[in-house]
Amino acid sequence: MKKIAGLLLALALVLGLLAGCAAGEADTTRVKVSEVAHSVFYAPQYVAMSQGFFAEEGLEIELLNGGGADKVMTSVLTGEVDIGLAGPEACIYVQLEGREDAPRVFAQLTNCDGSFLVGRTDEDFSWENLRGKTIIGGRKGGVPEMTLEYVMKQNGVVPHVDAVVDTSVQFNMMAGAFTGGNGDYVALFEPTATEVELAGQGYVLCSIGEESGEIPYTAYFAAQSYINGHGDVIQKFTNAIARGQRWVQEHSDLEVAQAIAGQFPDTDVQVLERVSARYRSIGAWNETPVMEEAALNRLMDVMEEAGELDARVAFSSLVDNSFALKAE
Repeated sequence: MKKIAGLLLALALVLGLLAGCAAGEADTTRVKVSEVAHSVFYAPQYVAMSQGFFAEEGLEIELLNGGGADKVMTSVLTGEVDIGLAGPEACIYVQLEGREDAPRVFAQLTNCDGSFLVGRTDEDFSWENLRGKTIIGGRKGGVPEMTLEYVMKQNGVVPHVDAVVDTSVQFNMMAGAFTGGNGDYVALFEPTATEVELAGQGYVLCSIGEESGEIPYTAYFAAQSYINGHGDVIQKFTNAIARGQRWVQEHSDLEVAQAIAGQFPDTDVQVLERVSARYRSIGAWNETPVMEEAALNRLMDVMEEAGELDARVAFSSLVDNSFALKAE
C-alpha cells in the first residue's frame, strides 16, 4: 500500500508540474516582430529582450530581420508578422494608397538617422568632397536614402546633379557592395560601419543623423485590426520598450554593450561599447515611445524634398500614442 501511495503521490506531483507548465505557456503570448535591420541602433529593443522586460509582460518575442522597410511592411500587411519596426514612411505610403486596414504607428524607438557616411580614405571631410562622386545610399524612397539626400541639399550638394546617389543596392547588401569596390562613399548603420573601419576597408567620416536633426526615424507599427484585437499585447509590448529606453538612458555604454552582446555574437563587446557611445553622442535613442507631431512633420518635409510625397497625412490618422502615453 505504501508503494502504491508513493506512486500516486509522485504521479500527482508530475501532473501538477505539467499543469503548471501548461498554465505558464498559456500565459505567454508569442509576438512576431520584423525589424528593418539588425543594428545597435535598436539597442533599447535588445535590452528589453535580454533584461527580461518582455518576459515580465508575458510576451515571447520572435525577432526577424526584414532587410528593408518595404519588406517589413509587406510582412505586416500579409500577416506574416504581428509588428513591424521600420521608418514611419512605410506607413505613410500605405495610407496614401487608401489601403484598408492600413498599419498605424504606436511607439517610436529612435529619433534621428542612425547611419554614418563611410569613405575610402581618412579624409578631412566636407560635404563638398561628394561632388563628382558616387554614394551608395539605399533604396529609393526609404528614409535612409531620403535623409542622405536631404543633408546633401542642406550642404549645397544637389543629389543626381552634383553627385550620384546609387539607389540600386538593397539595404542589407550595401556594405558588401562598397567593400567589393562599388561607389566612393556609403551610408551604413552600426555595428557594420565600425566593422568596415576596423577591417581597414573604409573610414567613418560623419553622422548623417547629427546633420539632419530630429526625425522619427524608426517606429513600431501594426495593422489597425491587430491593434484593435490585441490592444493588451500592444500595451505590454510598448511597456517593455519604454523600460528598455529608460534602461539605456540610465546605464553606461559598457553595460549597454554587455546587455546586447547576445544579439551580436560576432562583434567584440569593446566594439559594441564604442558604437553605443557613438549613438548616444548623437541622441539617437528616444527617451520614451511617444512620437511628437512636429517630428513627423519634419519627416514629411524630408520626403517632400526627395520628391516622394505628393500629399501629407494627418498625424492622428497615422499615429496612436495612447499606448506610449500609458507605458510604465
